[in-house]
Amino acid sequence: MHNMNQSNNPLHGIKLETIITYLVEKYGWEELGERINIRCFTHDPSIKSSLRFLRKTEWARDKVEYLYLRANKLPLPPPKAEASQAAKKPAAKIATKKPTQTAPEKPAKSDKPSSDGTVNSHIWGNN
Repeated sequence: MHNMNQSNNPLHGIKLETIITYLVEKYGWEELGERINIRCFTHDPSIKSSLRFLRKTEWARDKVEYLYLRANKLPLPPPKAEASQAAKKPAAKIATKKPTQTAPEKPAKSDKPSSDGTVNSHIWGNN
């Protein structure tokens, strides 16, 4: 709704605070939270916290503006194109099996005495 031409925008000149205040007066916080299930309406709601969240979160603001338009019987925005929503969804990841690299095998060192009678010569440096 933010990219509409201002002359065609029924919300032009209406502050977000005015919209929230109107909706709270009309529905109350509880019903508003049921209609638009966002945390700023359902958990310790206030105008200030709602304004802070809605200014940062376009999808939530769009829902609030849509409800305001419907409640006042104002012209509704055209539905968003499916292509724009498809662009927002991450593409499915295709699992590919990568070949595993194996390290060359090293001869195993033993704690048994070697033929010359030294034990753990690899630890003590008695080569």
